[in-house]
Amino acid sequence: MQVSHADGRTGFLDALQQLRAAAAGLDDDQLLATSRCRGWTAGDVLVHVHLGLQEMLLGVVTPTDRAADTDAASYWGRPAGQRSAAGPGGHMRFVRAVGAAYQRPTGIVAHLMPTVGALAAAVDALGEGVVATQGLAMRTGDFLACWALELTVHHLDLAAELTLPAPAPSALGLTRATVEELAGGPLPWDDETAALIATGRVRPDDEQAAEAGPLADRLPVLG
Repeated sequence: MQVSHADGRTGFLDALQQLRAAAAGLDDDQLLATSRCRGWTAGDVLVHVHLGLQEMLLGVVTPTDRAADTDAASYWGRPAGQRSAAGPGGHMRFVRAVGAAYQRPTGIVAHLMPTVGALAAAVDALGEGVVATQGLAMRTGDFLACWALELTVHHLDLAAELTLPAPAPSALGLTRATVEELAGGPLPWDDETAALIATGRVRPDDEQAAEAGPLADRLPVLG
């Protein structure tokens, strides 16, 4: 699966803008709401997002002459342990500890916003090519599409108990294309439902499993 630079940039910047707007409207109490990520509050999800965006920035500023070896779908096909040096359990505990260190939950959002602004400017100026990230080489369109998916899914994670605007349609479209590539076929639901089920946030009921047919056994495709 290859995503053009223009589509990846649009999807990422739209996802970033929507998530920034959603986060900016949350107060201390709302940031303590339960998220769709097991063991994390909404504030913890934003800590995780902030850490990810800081890592993403390293890729944005690291062009490479290497040939691309990973695309927008195969990136997610790697075991989760290869995407986090601490492993999923260690990262979960680390994020909770960082979130608890803020004097108030809204401090998480205040700390996040400068990174969001700097990254938006850097991505807007990013030229088409190949970047190095996490030991991989990725075309810029695929790289940005991966992060559009990351932001879209975590935007949905925030909405477990909170009423928030939907993620950006362009980013939801990239997310759907990615999970369908991983699943091996089209999923018979709207973009948001497909993203939630394909990432294990929602378990399909009997009717949804029947609608998915043989693809149901391949879900979730990432978590």
